Amino acid sequence: MKAKVLFILHLAPPVHGASVMGSYIQGSSKINSTFQSNYINLSTAYSLHDIGKTSLNKFIDVFKLYVRIGTFLTKNKVDLCYLTINAKGLAWFKELIIVGILKSFHVPLIYHYHNKGVKLNANSFLKIILYKFQFKNSKSILLSNLLEEDIMQFVPKKDIYICPNGIPEISSILDISKNDKDNEYCRILFFSNLIENKGVYILLEACKLLIEKNISFKCIYIGGDGDISSKQLNENIRLLNLEEVVEYQGKKYGFDKELAFSESDIFAFPTFYSNETFGLVNLEAMLHSLPIISTNEGGIPDIVIDGVNGYLVPQQNSEALADKLEILIKNPELRLKMGFAGKKIYEEKFTLEIFEKRIVEILQDCLNQKNV
Repeated sequence: MKAKVLFILHLAPPVHGASVMGSYIQGSSKINSTFQSNYINLSTAYSLHDIGKTSLNKFIDVFKLYVRIGTFLTKNKVDLCYLTINAKGLAWFKELIIVGILKSFHVPLIYHYHNKGVKLNANSFLKIILYKFQFKNSKSILLSNLLEEDIMQFVPKKDIYICPNGIPEISSILDISKNDKDNEYCRILFFSNLIENKGVYILLEACKLLIEKNISFKCIYIGGDGDISSKQLNENIRLLNLEEVVEYQGKKYGFDKELAFSESDIFAFPTFYSNETFGLVNLEAMLHSLPIISTNEGGIPDIVIDGVNGYLVPQQNSEALADKLEILIKNPELRLKMGFAGKKIYEEKFTLEIFEKRIVEILQDCLNQKNV
């Protein structure tokens, strides 16, 4: 008989790393054929602007979520609950009540972290007590062993599993050879929601430095509004006199998204986002054989190996970013070498199939320990 696993996780909208991976889990034939799976959507925000904000409607939605979970547990015996939990903030307090509901039904728990901040947030006696309550008799999944320090105060190493994210291979025929490109200029791609701490303006400053050195290139921004609006981005492009080399193209999905990656030469992701744990877009760049320039944030050094499939630059340092961009712009052979190295790393470590297999292994191990 299959074990019954309740998945309480984020599903899009809004689109972010946790909701993308949640959708992959929900749609996984491997996971759903191994377990008797039930899914409850943890999201109570419907856009990026809505995340972290409170409203009467959101309180009602949260209350309905609690009722739905409690009702399900009243009617069903669950062998294990997988919960995508936040590390801090209002969302963490919301999810602590879910933890309390699950613990009251004596449901074994495993948490999956797509952000970080436990260590910094455990700055008061009350929060320490709450974290101890949360982590007691539970397991945790992290995206990288570089993130273990964030929860080590509360979780012994034996109760921590490492599971890097994975993404599916290209589903279309758009795997354009880098040798077949006829770009007039080297194309730099930024693909992320317009969040300042993702390095939106840092990249603009780097583009300005490249122009001052008479280096030819094109820089494409793709993504939805975040704490920066498309209007604000375009205004900054205008103020820096970058209209001829920088273009914002809005949101792109599916075929259009794949085409944008396939037509690009360099992927730039100069994030200094405090919640950054992985940078799922880096995998998409590797899938499309793009060299990457990113930062030493969260688990990114597990993905971008400095000097192999890209470069890691200091955070909020437009000069260092511009220097590495210049190297790659002027060296197409190096771009190809790094891009192919990244594709190989993706195929060996970061496919969706590898991710699904690892999730199944982790959940089965938790269930086996429960039955010992």
